[in-house]
Amino acid sequence: MLNFTVGPVQSCEEVLEIGKEQVPYFRTPEFSAVMKENEALIKKFFFASEESRTVFLTGSGTAAMEAAVMNIFDESDKVLVVNGGSFGERFVKLCQIHNIKYQEIKPKVGESVSDSDLAPFENAGYTGMLVNIHETSTGVLYNIKLISDFCKRNSIQLVVDAISSFLADEIHMENLGIAAILTGSQKALALPPGISIIVLNENMVEKVKTRTVKSMYFNLADCLKNGERGQTPFTPAVGILLQMNKRLRMIDEKGVQKENQRIAELAQDFREKIKCLPFEITSQSLSNAVTPLTHIGGVSAYKIFEILKDEYEIFVCPNGGELADKIFRVGHIGELTKNDNDVLINALKDMEKRGII
Repeated sequence: MLNFTVGPVQSCEEVLEIGKEQVPYFRTPEFSAVMKENEALIKKFFFASEESRTVFLTGSGTAAMEAAVMNIFDESDKVLVVNGGSFGERFVKLCQIHNIKYQEIKPKVGESVSDSDLAPFENAGYTGMLVNIHETSTGVLYNIKLISDFCKRNSIQLVVDAISSFLADEIHMENLGIAAILTGSQKALALPPGISIIVLNENMVEKVKTRTVKSMYFNLADCLKNGERGQTPFTPAVGILLQMNKRLRMIDEKGVQKENQRIAELAQDFREKIKCLPFEITSQSLSNAVTPLTHIGGVSAYKIFEILKDEYEIFVCPNGGELADKIFRVGHIGELTKNDNDVLINALKDMEKRGII
């Protein structure tokens, strides 16, 4: 089996070995030390300030999205949501659930946010902005510098979902003035799903501590308090957090820029090799994490996904909803190599010879 999805992705042997071990008891000084190191390295790789804090939640990336929305904003806020696909739509639904006033910014499919998209909202009293910096469903990487400058001009709290972009694309939290940034264990961290992460800057840490949140599990003030001693309020996914520590230390040994470069080179290699086949890359603003593809002849994207899975034991990433038959995605994160790219390209060439594509 070869996995080119965007999560869960393939893990390295060192991480897999830890997954085979018995899960230890975690209310110990030893586990607290691991958690403290995890926090420091996540902050380092996001280029966050020393005073920022990291929260670890046991849940998928959507848990971090919901926790951020309900702890940072309330009914007194007016929030902009970049809705360019399935994950932007998820932020919209979270605003609806938590009674937060919002306005959608809808860039064209395959395109980034532009000055003209933002212009109508200048000096309009918005207090927050929610953006999935890499809209994974369409493979679009938004212009974070443009969005950051807009938020700084308008004194808007910027909350960034970098779940599929973290480690694939460099993002400098402190320089960009990001109030909160999110990621998850099952993307470029290349771990099992189950841990989501929120990094809060120093101003947001103080704001969150004063908030009254109608949730026990998603109360970030409680998470911050427990985090001071290297713990979580409730039982976390202990095994994944130990695997995370190994993975973060491995990245730190070679430097996070090397990991960015490795993923970028894998993406570029695949994009060169796919040119000989009847596919179109559908994004005008690409992340290194994934390449979104449409068949030029109109063959169903979901059919291509099914044939690769069933006949070649290769997984690419399908879409749902209205994009299901239009776009599939090829991921470049996780334990993949350029030789693995060749295996996928050869499978697609074989499908072409068979008249499938």
